[in-house]
Amino acid sequence: MIENQKIRPAQVIGPLGEPLTVDDLPSPKTKRWVVRRKAEVVAAVNGGLLTIDEVLERYNLTLEEFAGWQRAVDRSGMQGLRVTRIQHYRDLYERQLKY
Repeated sequence: MIENQKIRPAQVIGPLGEPLTVDDLPSPKTKRWVVRRKAEVVAAVNGGLLTIDEVLERYNLTLEEFAGWQRAVDRSGMQGLRVTRIQHYRDLYERQLKY
């Protein structure tokens, strides 16, 4: 009998258009989250390379923190992940919703 196994891709397209594998992802010991690293993790989940649960455990993130990264990428792309621009992009998004 064949077991129902989830098939995962060997690689996905990273945030800069390059191939991204599990080995290319940031180290589980990462403490400093720059925009590129956050975007790589979001791309890995969106492409099916890792599940959200695996990311939360691997990087010791909260669901809210990771969901915030995903929302930022969905709304504003990689630039939305910049901590110094979060309020700007949030205000811009809220204004767009009004109209």
